[in-house]
Amino acid sequence: MGQNYFQDRVVVVTGAGNGLGRAHALAFAAAGAAVVVNDLGGGRDGSGGSAGPAQQVVDEITAAGGRAAANTDDVSTWDGAKALIDQAVEGFGGLDVLVNNAGILRDRMLTSMSEAEWDAVIAVHLKGTFGPARHAADYWRQRAKSGLPNDASIINTTSPSGLFGSPGQTNYGAAKAGIAGFTVIAAMELWRYGVTVNAVAPTALTRLTDDLPVVHEMAQTVDLAPDGVSPVVLWLAGPTAREVTGRVLAVIGGTIAVVEGWAYGPEVHSDGRWTPQRLDAVLPDLLANAAPNADVTGHRPAQ
Repeated sequence: MGQNYFQDRVVVVTGAGNGLGRAHALAFAAAGAAVVVNDLGGGRDGSGGSAGPAQQVVDEITAAGGRAAANTDDVSTWDGAKALIDQAVEGFGGLDVLVNNAGILRDRMLTSMSEAEWDAVIAVHLKGTFGPARHAADYWRQRAKSGLPNDASIINTTSPSGLFGSPGQTNYGAAKAGIAGFTVIAAMELWRYGVTVNAVAPTALTRLTDDLPVVHEMAQTVDLAPDGVSPVVLWLAGPTAREVTGRVLAVIGGTIAVVEGWAYGPEVHSDGRWTPQRLDAVLPDLLANAAPNADVTGHRPAQ
């Protein structure tokens, strides 16, 4: 990556007041980008709000000689997402990179989850990815229609919970799985406008994972600091990755894995219509010959 590639580029990072988003914002700023630091300033469950976290990150960036602006809009709303993108374009003169990272947790087993707990998590993660991406995509499309070239990137944040499953997180996992699907489709649609769309699936020790024993156990032997994920995000937004789109990269300390999506396994065909009785004779063997689903570590159990 060229040393000055991010100089004068404009980057928006959502959920950038803490954890992964903060690390990404600081890394982009250190590389020379102007950064809009978005954070509603609420708790890990999405409650409350404050300008403090976003402004603190901006203060860190400016103290180091970088350029940044704080934004506290709610990206789970249509108007909030638009205001965020507009602030980048109007305040810094354009938009080159969007990192969708905002998220909350309201973990609960399915039998106990409330409608509000489901709606809040889906809104922040899934709609909070769609909204900024939708308004950014419109900006880039209008540029392309005007004959201006784009060298732009969207990097979304999915999770092993959404890709491989995690009990107690049907809301969070469903949203994160949706983000992975959104990434693949948005990549197909936006390529024509000079925009790549990829996602990271990080395992990191942040305030969202601080009370998860499995993460603390892993952190005893693996460096799960949030800033260890940021180099992958910068690479996906950099010149070497201009032909990379529609991909999900898992980042676990020093390990990077390409997450391979759903694909057909064993198949069976019938010229006539299937009946439950006929399926009794074929589906058990078909399923027995299929590779097992990956476990929570992202690896398939040994057969």
